[in-house]
Amino acid sequence: MKNMKSPDMMMEALEAMGEKAKMASRVLAAMSSSTKNNCLLKMAEAIENELKVIQVENKKDLDAGVEKGLSKAMLDRLELTDARIAEMAKGLREVAALEDPVGRKLSNIIRPNGLEIEKVSVPIGVIGIIFESRPNVTIDAAGLCLKAGNAVILRGGSEAINSNIALTHCANLAGMEAGLPDGAIQFIPWTDRAAVSKLLKMDKYVDLIIPRGGEGLIRAVVEQSTIPVIKHYKGVCHIYIDSECDFDMAEKIVVNAKCQRPGVCNAIETLLINAEIAAEFAPMIADELKSRGVELRGGRDFRGFVPDAVPAAEEDWSEEYLDLILSVKIVSDVAAAVEHINRYGSGHSDGIVTTSKERSDQFLRDVDSATVYLNASTRFTDGGEFGMGAEIGISTDKLHARGPMALPELTTYKYLILGDGQIRE
Repeated sequence: MKNMKSPDMMMEALEAMGEKAKMASRVLAAMSSSTKNNCLLKMAEAIENELKVIQVENKKDLDAGVEKGLSKAMLDRLELTDARIAEMAKGLREVAALEDPVGRKLSNIIRPNGLEIEKVSVPIGVIGIIFESRPNVTIDAAGLCLKAGNAVILRGGSEAINSNIALTHCANLAGMEAGLPDGAIQFIPWTDRAAVSKLLKMDKYVDLIIPRGGEGLIRAVVEQSTIPVIKHYKGVCHIYIDSECDFDMAEKIVVNAKCQRPGVCNAIETLLINAEIAAEFAPMIADELKSRGVELRGGRDFRGFVPDAVPAAEEDWSEEYLDLILSVKIVSDVAAAVEHINRYGSGHSDGIVTTSKERSDQFLRDVDSATVYLNASTRFTDGGEFGMGAEIGISTDKLHARGPMALPELTTYKYLILGDGQIRE
C-alpha cells in the first residue's frame, strides 16, 4: 500500500478515511473518560508486548535510510530502541492519568430573563497531523487526540513508513478491543506527496491540521491547506542581558539556553547585551560559550569586545541555526531589545535577565511572543515543564492555541442555553 498505482484509487481511499474519521469522532465525543483511559492503557500494553514486531519493521526503515545515505543524526531519530518504545508506552499511561479536558464548564451566565448560558469544552473533531522523522510522534499524537475525544489522521515521513504503519496497527487493534471506534486512529500508508495535498483539501471531514517538522514542511502545508492550520515556522529565540543583572545568573541562563540542546526550537539563537555592561559581560560570556564549541557571530560593536567573532550578516538576526552558533548584538536599552525581538523573532520564546522591576515589567509587557521569560532559560517552553503533561507541539499562532499545546488546546467549546419556556420579544 506504500505506493498505490492509481492516483484515483488513492484519492478514493483518502475520502473513505476522512468519512470514517468523521464518524469515529462523533462516537469519541460521547465516550466516557474511563473508556478513553482504558483504551490508552491497552494501547500502551500492546506496544510493549509487540516490541519485537515493531522493531523488525523499524529495521526496514533503518536499512533503507542507510542505503539513502541518511545522516547518523537522522538515523538516530528513526531508531526505536527498547527504551524509546518503553517511553512511548509510559507516555500513553501518563496521558491516561491526566484530567479529561472534555466537558469542562468554562463559564456560566444567568440572564435577567432566566436563561442560563453555559460554555463547555468539546472535542475539535478530526485532526490531521503531518510530521517528519521521529516515529514516536505517531503514538504521542494518537494518544493526546484520543484523550481529547478527537479522531486523528496521521501522515509521517517516508523514511519511517514501516515503523509508523506497525505502530498504528498495534495501537488500533488494542484500542478497538477496548472500545475505540474504527477510524479513530488512521495512518496514511502512501509515501506519495499527492496524499498530503489531498488531505489538506479534505475540509469536509478534517477540522484542524497540525504540522510538525521543519519550516519548509510547515510553509508548504499552510500554502496548500483549505483547513485551519496551527503552526510554528521556527524558533528564533532571544535572551536580553540588562545592565542591572546578576552576571553569574546571566551566564548560567545563556549557557543553558544555547548549549544544553542546541538543535531544539526553544534554544536561543540570538543574545542581546546592554551597552553599559558589554565591555565586561561580552568577553566573559564569549569565553564561556567558545569553551563549549559555540561559534559567535556579531556586529561591529560586539566584535570590538570579541575580535575573533564572525561578522554577522543581516540574515543572521532571523536565522534558526539549530546548532552551536549564536548571533550577538549590543543594544542601548530594554526598548531597543524589545524592538529587535519583535522585528526578527518568531514569537516563540524570549527572555530578559535583570534585577530591575521596571525593566522586567516593560519587557514582559511589550515582547510579542508566546512565552516570555524573566530570569530563566527559554528551554522551559515545553508542555511537561509547564505542568501540562504531554504536548502536541508549540504554537506561535495567536488563534486558537499559543505556546505549548497540551490537552486543553485540543478542544474547542460550545454554548449550552438552558431555558424554561423563554421567547424573544
